[in-house]
Amino acid sequence: MISLIIMIISLILDGILSNFLPYNDLSLFTPLLTIVSIFLIYPFYKKKETNYFITIAILGIIYDLFYTNLLFFNAALFLIIGYITKIIYKNLEISVIKLIIYLITIITIYELATAAIIFIFNLVPITMTKVIYKITHSLLLNIIYGEVVYIILKILPKKYKKMNIN
Repeated sequence: MISLIIMIISLILDGILSNFLPYNDLSLFTPLLTIVSIFLIYPFYKKKETNYFITIAILGIIYDLFYTNLLFFNAALFLIIGYITKIIYKNLEISVIKLIIYLITIITIYELATAAIIFIFNLVPITMTKVIYKITHSLLLNIIYGEVVYIILKILPKKYKKMNIN
């Protein structure tokens, strides 16, 4: 239940912040809160990984319907991010400090994969400068959001969560 709330809030905040934060040279914030939530909700699905991948695929389709015109584009990217998240959680320890590194990695991979697909299919003109700009300007807001949600999840009473956060 908590994971669904996190995903819905992230999805809505992505839309709201995209409307209020300009995407130009003055913007320091590019919201990718749904990507952050994909990383943070994995512990809810540790024993039911199939449900995790189904959930993030559905989330990707919903994201595509609301924010892009490319059906299944983000669904596929969310599945890739979900698989990388699974590897990180299974092999590495998650802490408040290490979360920053993992979120930087996840956001960078998402942006590079998006840019690669856009470049391969020649959807819009894209340069490496634009990709680096988007990565650097998406880190601050998303790391702050990730840390806040992680800390909230960590202090939640066990009756409201059924997850294992170190």
